[in-house]
Amino acid sequence: MAIPRKRIRDSLSDRSSPASVPTGNKPSEANEAGCAYVEGAVLRITMKNFLTYDHTVVRPGPNLNMVIGANGTGKSSIVCAICLSLAGKTAVLDRDDKIGGYVKKGCDRGFVEIELFKRGGNIIINREIHVENNQSVWRLNGKTCNQKTVEEEVKALQIQVNNLCQFLPQEKVGQFAKMSKIELLEATEKSVGPPQLYQYHCELKSFRTKEREMENAIKERTSYLEKSKQRYERNKLDENRYYEKQRHLDVIELLEKKTPWVEYETTRKELEGVKKDRDEAKRQLSALKQSQAPMLSKLRAIEEQLKPSEAQMKAKNAAIKEASLKCKQKQDQLDGIHKEIEDIKQLFKMKQTEEEDRRKRVQNVQLIIEDLKVALAEVDNQPDVAPRIAEVNGELRRIQLERGKVEEEKSSLRPEKDNLSAELRMLDKKLSDMNNMMTVKEEKLRGRHRDTHTAVQWLRQNRHLFAGNVCEPLMLVINMKDHRFAKYMENHISFNDLRAFVFQRKDDMENFLTQVRDNMNLRVNAIIAPKESCSRATPSRHIESLRRFGFFTYLRETFDAPDEVMSYLCHQYKVHEIPIGNEQTEAMIKTVIEEPYIKVLYTSDQKYTVKKSVYSNVTSTKNTTVYPPKYLSITVDADQKRQLEQQMKICQSRLRDIDGQMNTLQSEAAALDRRDNELLTERKTLLEIKGKKRQLEQKISTKEDRLRQLEQSALDLKKIEAETKKKIIAVNSQKTSVVTALVTQMKVRAKLTMEKVYLALEMVGLSAERTELENICREGANGLKSVNQKCSQLEESAVQMKQRCKEIMKKAKEVCRMQPDEALPEHLHCAFSKLPDTLDELDAMLNEERSRAECFLGVSKKVVEECSKREQEIKELEQELMEKNAALTAFKQRMSQAKEKWLNPLKQLVEQINEKFSDFFRAMKCAGEVDLHFDNEGEYDKYGIVIRVKFHESSQLHELTQFHQSGGERSVSTMLYLMALQELNRCPFRVVDEINQGMDPVNERRAFDILVRTARKERTSQYFFITPKLLKNLNYVDEMTILCIHNGPLMLSSSEWDDGAFLRRGRRKKKAQA
Repeated sequence: MAIPRKRIRDSLSDRSSPASVPTGNKPSEANEAGCAYVEGAVLRITMKNFLTYDHTVVRPGPNLNMVIGANGTGKSSIVCAICLSLAGKTAVLDRDDKIGGYVKKGCDRGFVEIELFKRGGNIIINREIHVENNQSVWRLNGKTCNQKTVEEEVKALQIQVNNLCQFLPQEKVGQFAKMSKIELLEATEKSVGPPQLYQYHCELKSFRTKEREMENAIKERTSYLEKSKQRYERNKLDENRYYEKQRHLDVIELLEKKTPWVEYETTRKELEGVKKDRDEAKRQLSALKQSQAPMLSKLRAIEEQLKPSEAQMKAKNAAIKEASLKCKQKQDQLDGIHKEIEDIKQLFKMKQTEEEDRRKRVQNVQLIIEDLKVALAEVDNQPDVAPRIAEVNGELRRIQLERGKVEEEKSSLRPEKDNLSAELRMLDKKLSDMNNMMTVKEEKLRGRHRDTHTAVQWLRQNRHLFAGNVCEPLMLVINMKDHRFAKYMENHISFNDLRAFVFQRKDDMENFLTQVRDNMNLRVNAIIAPKESCSRATPSRHIESLRRFGFFTYLRETFDAPDEVMSYLCHQYKVHEIPIGNEQTEAMIKTVIEEPYIKVLYTSDQKYTVKKSVYSNVTSTKNTTVYPPKYLSITVDADQKRQLEQQMKICQSRLRDIDGQMNTLQSEAAALDRRDNELLTERKTLLEIKGKKRQLEQKISTKEDRLRQLEQSALDLKKIEAETKKKIIAVNSQKTSVVTALVTQMKVRAKLTMEKVYLALEMVGLSAERTELENICREGANGLKSVNQKCSQLEESAVQMKQRCKEIMKKAKEVCRMQPDEALPEHLHCAFSKLPDTLDELDAMLNEERSRAECFLGVSKKVVEECSKREQEIKELEQELMEKNAALTAFKQRMSQAKEKWLNPLKQLVEQINEKFSDFFRAMKCAGEVDLHFDNEGEYDKYGIVIRVKFHESSQLHELTQFHQSGGERSVSTMLYLMALQELNRCPFRVVDEINQGMDPVNERRAFDILVRTARKERTSQYFFITPKLLKNLNYVDEMTILCIHNGPLMLSSSEWDDGAFLRRGRRKKKAQA
């Protein structure tokens, strides 16, 4: 098929190009020449020391730009340059997370520059990247600026490199189908909607949130109002009770005011009566004093006569007292003599008792000696026990020797047992430490993916349900031999596989997934090991042959794992073919990647992936930074663990043997101890028999000595009795003189007593007469005293009652709040007249009113205040609710207006997209539709776009997801959706990188035709379509720009490239073949 005339631009990577970099001061001619470009379209891309390029300038066309080249030549590098020069994040590209990783290997800085079309003057953005600190220097139109300035300029041109509907890098093609309905709607709004559409959407979401807040606030205030009204009703009852109580308190106050006035009147009347009684008592006192005067004179005369007789009586009493004292002294002497005689007699009786006791002891000792002699005679008749004692001693010595041997054997076993116990504790501690490290791994798994951790716990409890081996997640069973290699494993194996369970049998895996996924609703991964084990697969090259490049081991040799896990990793991830190198490898990387058998390799901190194009046989290399490990850095030496477990078993077995030997020896020692005790008891009995004769002889000798001592200590009672009689006679001679003196003193005392009696008789007559007069006077004095006391009491009572009246009056006026000289007010007089006039009645009424007032518990003036406050609060709440409801109504009206501004244009936009999308699918003889999806019209954050497609006549329309459609079907759907957006033309350009890789030839050709038809239309957005290959005999148009990417050591310099000559040679070759 003839190739139509088309625009061809060549972009060459010149490895020997000079170091000069375009400054961007010269704008492209597109701005001067004209107007095929839309505002914001890319006019020029300049790269220096950027990824695979030394220095290259790319000039795309205004419509469809087909970027074609073999794998690894640098097509995606152009995509990276567009993204990074427009202030895009590295996460958008999903390649290297550090900006310095985009600088060509071996260079310390790189450079990208992009020129965008803008009426009135193009925009040139320059970004210089520094590897050392991962920093960038920005320039806008030649002036240094910051990244935020660039971002604002890019945003003003409606460029969104983070929007998959506009910018779809190679690594993100698969993620388009993973976008949720909501994410797809937002991306579409940003990409092709009017500028205000996404803003209206955001406002509506915030409005809806605010509406919920307002509704919730109204509900809360309404609820609070109802509660306030209920509390107000309760408070109203308390208020009525308060006023009822106040009425009782007012009566109590009035009763308390009248009480002192009644008390005053009562006290005043009592004072008048006391005054009359006082005057009568004074008259009685005066009459009694006049009748007592004659008797008092006669009484004084008798008292004068009695004074001399009383003096003589005192003298007689003194003399009698002295004589009595002397009699007492003599009597005491006589009592002492009697006591001394009794002591002498008592001493003699004691001597007699002592002698009787001695005689009894002598008799007892004699009896004991006779009994001991009888026992001694019996012992002499018994046989000799000495031979048996010798036999027993010999057997005891033999037992001691045997027991010493047993103890020696036990002593020899005890240190060995202690050493084994210490070793066992040490081994147990080491195993415990290793198990703790596994616990740390499990905690990390639970923190990262709780469902997988729950499934692990379930598996450990239900292993009996599975017929084959089931391995826990890879991150738990993989054990790194050296923690430094953990980073390679985590970079090489995806996290989804690290948390996957490995099964030996397929039916076990299906059973497991049914239990944990379906029944327990856990999100877990499961994989099945290859039927034929690959765990012992040998690498294609021995590691020794790679040591010249710095490689020292294969990835498989850095870890241990169960056979099923190792087999899966060798089969799926080729860990037995992945070499690990060092700094030497990094230095020789250009030589290393030329080795045909190395596909993936690791250096100290880089991962290199080498791919070879099936079309051009050109090798491309991708390198990424190896990120630090998170899960596998905790290592447990499996061999060491097995050795420790084996050592523990050996130690435990040896301990059991030693314990058995110790128990046997202990039994032998116990038997020897029992025999030793029996012999000791027997020897003790024999020794007692042997020593009994000697003991008896010693006791007889001791008792005979005691008998002699008792016989020698006998007393002479007759001699002691004669001495006692002599002592009593001597004491009796002293007693005679004392009795004579006592009799003389008693006679003197009797004479004085008689004289006292005669004197007393003389005084009795006068005393009787005085007593009679005193009684008469005393009776008169008592009456006088009684009357006198009565007068004093009445006088004192009158004074007190007068003072009491004053105090009561003062209190009454204070209670009534009156001045001291003020009369009782008329209103109080009227009020008092209605109350009782006696204190008892007042007290009864006062107690009754107080009892009634006390019935009203828990009420106070605060109740009235609170009731008023609550009433005011209810009014304010009702007013507030009216205002809030009015505000909510106005807000809903405003939100309804915003909804119309957003939803109507959105529906029109989705309808336009659906129309284009459906046409494209019909052109491909398939079916597809785009629909605006929502469950609740008021939930604006739940709106989304649903893409439904059908690729077969027999099937139904199905929503586009990452699970239902194949990879090629998803690619076709993604590409046609972007084409449907293309004609709406709000974003200045779109980039799609290698979206046709999964398509079959038929769909690829149909999609390409649609792409060409759409891109050639006037005023459509610029389109970049990156692909490593194209089908033959495709339709091409003049509006297309083909950018051919070449790279390799034998390519021409860009200055020598002649596209015209290239086409002429192609035509001549074709003619020659024809």
